[in-house]
Amino acid sequence: MKAEEKIKVILYGIGSIGQRTGKIAWGRENIQIVGAIDSDAAKVGQDLAELLGFANQTGIQVSNDPQAVFKDTEASIALHTTTSFVEQVYPQLESMARAGLNVVSSTEELLYPFYRHPEKSEKLDQLAKSKGVTILGTGVNPGFVMDTLALVMSSVCAKVKKIKIKRVVDASTRRLPLQKKVGAGLSADEFRTLVKQGKLGHIGLLESMLLIAYGLKWEIEKIDENIDPMIADADYQTEYLQVKKGQVAGIKHTVGGYVKGEKGLDLDLRMYIGAKEPHDSVYIEGEPNIDMIVKNGVAGDIATASILVNSIPKVLRAEPGLKTMIDIPAIHNYAK
Repeated sequence: MKAEEKIKVILYGIGSIGQRTGKIAWGRENIQIVGAIDSDAAKVGQDLAELLGFANQTGIQVSNDPQAVFKDTEASIALHTTTSFVEQVYPQLESMARAGLNVVSSTEELLYPFYRHPEKSEKLDQLAKSKGVTILGTGVNPGFVMDTLALVMSSVCAKVKKIKIKRVVDASTRRLPLQKKVGAGLSADEFRTLVKQGKLGHIGLLESMLLIAYGLKWEIEKIDENIDPMIADADYQTEYLQVKKGQVAGIKHTVGGYVKGEKGLDLDLRMYIGAKEPHDSVYIEGEPNIDMIVKNGVAGDIATASILVNSIPKVLRAEPGLKTMIDIPAIHNYAK
């Protein structure tokens, strides 16, 4: 029996999520990491093993020159984990596509980029098709718990009238950048100021709602989006920071989509220090009704890294272009 040829992968972004993704990919028998890219001067030149926590060196040095890596490295796909916004990552995505690389990205806005970035989405789609590669944005949220999961569950419904999704996350269990992103430790006034400046909030919740509407073929007539502070009811100390009673513990971020005059889609994300009874829930009002709860919720960081790696086989077999999670076959774990 012929041995399976390994999939050659480039890691583009070696931050917290990139490192988790790299560790999972390194442990897969059918994957070979062949390149690593990051702009952080402190990481450039290091052997990838130092960043992934491996004892033996990999022989792969982190580079801040993507074009050089693409030119000198034979690979079929890149795992891309740099930042959240399409505007910022577009040049990176474009360069990977031009190099003939398929891409799985954790960029939140890339889950459904057609609303905020219609022109860039069209250009990226056409470029990917011309180069014969596939680009996918995914993750745990957005990418799974507040969008794809609901769409998969709707497969057993004859009719769907409304969908309500709620995610409650105890942010004290998450990495420091996320705790800062939800405003933990700020005053309520500081929180609201940063929200107005677009510097706080969960990136991708709107995209989750739009992906569901796209999947259901629902025309959204109106969108309601609100970001409010969750105030700490006691003093809390995480591994990284302290939150005092009365300070902001995190966010309540909601998005509603109206269909035929009614709120057909209702997404409610609460991510804060000290959250009680964390969970993920999906309620579908339809025929039949579906009411599902994941106790304790899906662990964010490891889940994001896992779905990136588990997406590789489906992306490599997909039609070229800029795709969403519902344009490709269902992703599943394939670890040996």
